Amino acid sequence: MKLATIPNGTKDGELVVVSTDLAAAVSAAGIAPTLLDAMERWTEVVPLLEALARDLAFGRAQGTFPFDQKTALSPLPRSFRWLDGSCFKNHLRLMAMSQGRDPDIEVNAPFPLMYQGMSDDFYRPQGDIPLPREEDGIDFEAEIGIVVDEVPMGTTAEEAGKHIRLVLLINDVSLRAFVKREIVTGFGWMNAKASTGFSPVAATPDELGAAWTGIVNLPLRIDRNGQPFGRPSGSEMSYTFPQLIEHVARTRKIAAGTIIGSGTVSNANYKEVGSACIAERRSIEMIEQGEVKTGFMKFGDRVRIEMLDADGRSIFGAIDQTIVQYRR
Repeated sequence: MKLATIPNGTKDGELVVVSTDLAAAVSAAGIAPTLLDAMERWTEVVPLLEALARDLAFGRAQGTFPFDQKTALSPLPRSFRWLDGSCFKNHLRLMAMSQGRDPDIEVNAPFPLMYQGMSDDFYRPQGDIPLPREEDGIDFEAEIGIVVDEVPMGTTAEEAGKHIRLVLLINDVSLRAFVKREIVTGFGWMNAKASTGFSPVAATPDELGAAWTGIVNLPLRIDRNGQPFGRPSGSEMSYTFPQLIEHVARTRKIAAGTIIGSGTVSNANYKEVGSACIAERRSIEMIEQGEVKTGFMKFGDRVRIEMLDADGRSIFGAIDQTIVQYRR
């Protein structure tokens, strides 16, 4: 089952069920007005949503319409919590080496690295990313994420899988000029992390078939200004999503609708598959060539992030965003 949110004049939009090929949709507002409401009542509403998805697939649904990724909101236009990990050891190693830090400290940490970002306002999947200055080091970070229903405190990784309800793609927008300052202070990201972007569609894990094993064993397709930038696979994630849930739930319950990200997708064979963010490519250039050659994003630059299934079909639709100057 695939779900999305379309504009309806409210901050949380209207929940729709989307066809597997992303061509058509039907309103689910009669079942749950918003995706956040559906997440909070998941066990109650999922049979009804699945029945609607079947009706859509077999041409029985009433009131269907073409699904337009360009106008879709984030599946969750806002939520109670957005938590992001950094769960690809190759990315941690490259970033630490280029910045003169001991990579073993981060790569071999006995727990996943995670931060809590802002979640009151997410970017549209396709549209503008308004930011104040190019000098802040504008970067994209292509990631994979999950959405959970309510998770009790103390939930173990063995129990956590049943709480993973949806999977989606992420553009974790970063402003690299602030990163070093905020790493040194050690109190978490603030200026370095802008709002976050998500794919137009969120899918239940069964839509991924055998590629879902608690991680997503498929490559991302990242293009910058229409040119291939990276094709790294989610298969090298060092912690599974159930393990991330266990880590977060150790001292707190997790609210329904919480989004948890994998961190920047990265592979050991980066020379063949490229990278999922500019900072990693710059790190590779510094390590291997002694100088940085790739610049950060400028106003007017565009990033596209997508994932295809084994038959070459888009699973979540495409994140397709353009950097523009913010004006009050």
